[in-house]
Amino acid sequence: MTSPLAQLSRAGVSIWLDDLSRSRITSGSLAALVEDRNVVGVTTNPTIFAAALADSEAYAAQLEPLARAHTSLEDTVEALTSDDVAKAADILEPVYRASGGVDGRVSIEVPPSAARDSDATVEHAVRLWETINRPNVMIKIPATLEGLPAITHVVARGISVNVTLVFALDRYRKVVEAYISGLERAREAGIDLAGIHSVASIFVSRVDTEIDSRLTALGTPEALALRGRAGIANCRLAHQIAGQLFTSERFEVLEAAGANAQRPLWASTGTKNPEYPDTLYVSELVAAGTVNTMPQATLDAFADHGVVDGETASTGYGAANELFDRLAALGIDYAEVMAQLEAEGLEKFDASWDELLATVRTQLEGVRS
Repeated sequence: MTSPLAQLSRAGVSIWLDDLSRSRITSGSLAALVEDRNVVGVTTNPTIFAAALADSEAYAAQLEPLARAHTSLEDTVEALTSDDVAKAADILEPVYRASGGVDGRVSIEVPPSAARDSDATVEHAVRLWETINRPNVMIKIPATLEGLPAITHVVARGISVNVTLVFALDRYRKVVEAYISGLERAREAGIDLAGIHSVASIFVSRVDTEIDSRLTALGTPEALALRGRAGIANCRLAHQIAGQLFTSERFEVLEAAGANAQRPLWASTGTKNPEYPDTLYVSELVAAGTVNTMPQATLDAFADHGVVDGETASTGYGAANELFDRLAALGIDYAEVMAQLEAEGLEKFDASWDELLATVRTQLEGVRS
């Protein structure tokens, strides 16, 4: 029988792994997932790198010359993480070629400190792109208000972008607008649009976690019956928006010039409520032309017992809208929830970045002592 992951891939969903470490690269684990588990991309973030770099032995050989050269803490972190991304990109390069540049992608995020600074975001994005120097890298830029103009500027330079921390649907529309504006500027500059790719990372489980907590606090039968549905509904409405904006006359002009539509990417797909099926945010968000980035546990769960039952992300738009109407009637403010989730997401990345810096600082001091 065909494996669930192979079925998911055949349904047009690109399976990306939401994890990266030096040991995963050197052990052959990543290569094996590409070969045996239909993995065609990798995403990273400060939290993932903080966990990876805690393994001091895996990075000792690279740390020593950096420490002896008195490389700054920030530059050391960039060197270590960029090297991991470059090596992962090399492993995925055959996928990149075979897919015509659609997949085989590895994402690395600008430092969280730049999330509220458009100019700093552009500077870091260009630096990472040039440092890693791999065509199949994507630079992750948070979908903050300050990140939107940065997306346009970076895409206009021909750099592929993964827009992260997307929660609210109105912000998602602005993300698409920023991407399309970047493509228009790139075209004006004579840059080949076919080489520019992008995804928008729309978070799933965090939406349910926050809205579920509010529904539980209400405690009524009606409120409790709506738990575990908002994250999927939000993604389905985002999918509807993508279908509208990437079939517009404005985008058709760019498409004729070789432009690629920005794909929705379902992020934060590990279920945080143990009462929910561990494959919920995969099986309920199947649609051709989308990406699902999964932590290892979710990937393993879907490989074991995942079910692909046709397209599930491209249906139920009306029901999704109705759900949010019912939530509003219960007093749950969609805009307030999404703003809170964005703020918390940035706070978590800040904390992980601080942990990452502290870990590397300790390792550098150990080498220098």
